[in-house]
Amino acid sequence: MLSVDLILIICLGYVVLLFALAFVVDRRSRRGRLHWLRSPLIYTLSISVYCTSWTFFGAVGSAARNGLEFVTIYLGPTLVFIGWWWLLRKLVRIGRVHRITSIADLISSRYGKSSSLAVLVTVISVMAITPYIALQLQSVTRSYQVVAGGADSTTTAFWIAAGMALFTILFGTRNLDANERHHGVVAAIAVEAVIKLVALIVIGVYAVYGLAGGWREIFANVPDEVIYGQEGVFGSRWIVLTFLSASAIICLPRQFQITVVENVEEKHLATASWLFPLYLFGMSIFIMPIAIAGLKFLPSGSNPDLFVLTLPLQSGRQDLALLAFLGGFSSAASMVIVAAIAVSTMLSNHVVMPIALHFFSAQHQVSGDVRNLLLTTRRISIALVLGLGFLYFQFSGGSDALAAIGLIAFVGVAQFLPSLVGGIFWRGATRMGALVGLGFGFFLWAYTLFLPSFGGDFPQIATMLEVGPWGINLLRPEALLGLQDVEPLTHALIWSLGTNTLLFLIVSGLSDMRPLERLQGALFVDVFRSASGETPRFVGGKATSEDLFVLAQRILGAEPARALFDEMARSEGTADGLPSPNDAVITRLERELSGSVGAASAHAMVSRIAGQEMIGITELINIADETQRLIETSRQLSEKSTELERAARQLRDANERLRSLDARKDEFLNQVSHELRTPMTSIRSFSEILLSAEPVDEAERQRFIAIIHEECLRLTRLLDEILDISRLEAGTLDLALSPIDPGNAIDTAIATVSGFARKSGVTVESQPVAEKVRVRANEDRLCQVLINLLTNAVKYNDADNPWIKLKPQVVAGRLNIDVIDNGGGVGRDEAVAMFEKFTRGRRAERDQGAGLGLPISRAIMRTMGGDLTIEFLADDSTFFRVSLALADT
Repeated sequence: MLSVDLILIICLGYVVLLFALAFVVDRRSRRGRLHWLRSPLIYTLSISVYCTSWTFFGAVGSAARNGLEFVTIYLGPTLVFIGWWWLLRKLVRIGRVHRITSIADLISSRYGKSSSLAVLVTVISVMAITPYIALQLQSVTRSYQVVAGGADSTTTAFWIAAGMALFTILFGTRNLDANERHHGVVAAIAVEAVIKLVALIVIGVYAVYGLAGGWREIFANVPDEVIYGQEGVFGSRWIVLTFLSASAIICLPRQFQITVVENVEEKHLATASWLFPLYLFGMSIFIMPIAIAGLKFLPSGSNPDLFVLTLPLQSGRQDLALLAFLGGFSSAASMVIVAAIAVSTMLSNHVVMPIALHFFSAQHQVSGDVRNLLLTTRRISIALVLGLGFLYFQFSGGSDALAAIGLIAFVGVAQFLPSLVGGIFWRGATRMGALVGLGFGFFLWAYTLFLPSFGGDFPQIATMLEVGPWGINLLRPEALLGLQDVEPLTHALIWSLGTNTLLFLIVSGLSDMRPLERLQGALFVDVFRSASGETPRFVGGKATSEDLFVLAQRILGAEPARALFDEMARSEGTADGLPSPNDAVITRLERELSGSVGAASAHAMVSRIAGQEMIGITELINIADETQRLIETSRQLSEKSTELERAARQLRDANERLRSLDARKDEFLNQVSHELRTPMTSIRSFSEILLSAEPVDEAERQRFIAIIHEECLRLTRLLDEILDISRLEAGTLDLALSPIDPGNAIDTAIATVSGFARKSGVTVESQPVAEKVRVRANEDRLCQVLINLLTNAVKYNDADNPWIKLKPQVVAGRLNIDVIDNGGGVGRDEAVAMFEKFTRGRRAERDQGAGLGLPISRAIMRTMGGDLTIEFLADDSTFFRVSLALADT
């Protein structure tokens, strides 16, 4: 046994040393003096936080119980880093571009910055990490009891949990980094990675050469079942464990924190892709020899999970036992620090911040108040997480196998895999699909695996495991719906992750996406096509620069906020003062804040301050979709050598349409806004006069009311016209075509405008239509087109003796109705734009329509299979021609 005082002094000194290292590194990073911290070696060593006390102590226990099965825990991450490093690279790129702070932040941001999805991921993370925290407490408690003598496990575990909570708070929440990077923590973990690797190798060398006498001797006379386990190797359980460990290296909150959030250079992944598997090899090479040595040289019944400690103690090597204890303590401490930091970040950003946004008043704002709130809640969250781990340790009774506890957490975090991987590779993945899949997967994991872990200490749970809830045998957690004779871990994985994936795919295929969700999906899937990820998306806000600056101060603090706004002001060419609150500034601010409070909370806060809305996203998505179709068309056409030139012309035309599409949409929105604003402004002005306290005589009142009424009618007509042209262009307007006599439509149109024409002194006449001529059309709509043309001809005819003539004639199987007048017509340059929306002729006055009549008329004619055109004669005079195909007789 070792002296308790010696152990405490060494552990305290070790913690002080690590804290001093973290403190110095943090100071250097704030001064921009990172240098060696940007080394890929430091990054790779920090990823070794994957190797917890489970892999330090529990891997030997697993090898003693199940032979080479322990290899699967190292094999999964190795396969990911060697074969799937491109997946990690994509996650790192997304994390940098979108300022991701946690795995909950990434998933919620991908699915339209959904706060509900962020909360669900956070809850699952807390639940899944609880057994893992308990595992660390159990391993350190038992190792302490071994090296220091029989101490009370509950008291020891409590003080270890309290010490780790304080340790983590001091390490991870001394400040709020704008990128959620903790350079000091990363440096400390890198040192711990070296210590635990050296400790395990030293114990392994001692077991092989100090106790057994060499490699040949250590494996001599060892039965095959000890090496290969009872079930052999490469069976179904091997596949399950390899898959779970591969998922864990991606989905564990602490691994995401280190691999994605703490990454400072994307190219470091290239080094980690071979160096981290090499580190895992070093951690695993002596696992089996230590297990065999423990089985050979230790008394029967010794706990295999503690062979790393009991082997040197049994031989009187207290120095090696102390080194082994320090290695196990390092493994547990590094895991607890990073896991608690990651989960506390999620809790503060996605649970506390939305509540604060909902309840806290925007008044009495103090610089850094949100920053202080975040730091406080993260410290409380760390204590909460350690407390939950301690409670789980108490109520679960402590499993005899550390590996079993770790696997519960692995299955829990594996529930993130479908929505995470699907979200970054499949545009069709939806928020609802992720919510439903995660929700059901989480419930089934908790029911089939997490709940049974308490069965040995709670009679009610033990009874439910035996006969099912309410005696329903089909609902037994470990044999759900009759799925029996399956190992509990595999059973839970099939039900939870299988249901999760299936529902994710089905619901995503059936549910619609919101515009922001579609845009985020495109940005995440195609992240390598975007250099910065700063997509302008705000218009028409009411924020001031002062409001935005106050918001930045509240979250980032006074000095960081001032530095950020000074930088943005300089980029605008402003030497003094704040930058203008334009789209780029607001978007940049949101991205900076998302590094501290998460994308969903940052988006909500900026949107509330700015009072802005996102528009044009549907149009952007349509443009992106059309671009994708053009790319696919280009690929197919390029395979046909005989059609290369035709494909090139098509692509050039399509690209030209794409370039003009955005401009046309912006112009259309501006025109609609202008046309709507004019009558609305008039209505508002006269309404305010009528509502004011100033006296208005009855005549004036009636005149104002008449103007309001006329403007309302004008507004209604404009909206009807916009609706008509939208439905016509979308092809959703059914015109019910049938063979008709065009003469009836001509007569009706002339009769309709006769009063207006007589009042204007215009003569209107028509030549007769040939007998038995029929066209396939809608008579009311054809009449509408003719009325519009005749009305325009009357309205703009300024000749001394104005007249209008309609000349119907059959030409080449079509009926042409020419509308001719002596009003001067339109010029060739003007004719090009006459059919554009909101375009009026040069002689039109402000109140003479919205410029939608001709576009609607042409759309109607084309919907009926005809056309409306402007024809030119030799003397440059013009007339309108309505043409329709003759009906079959």
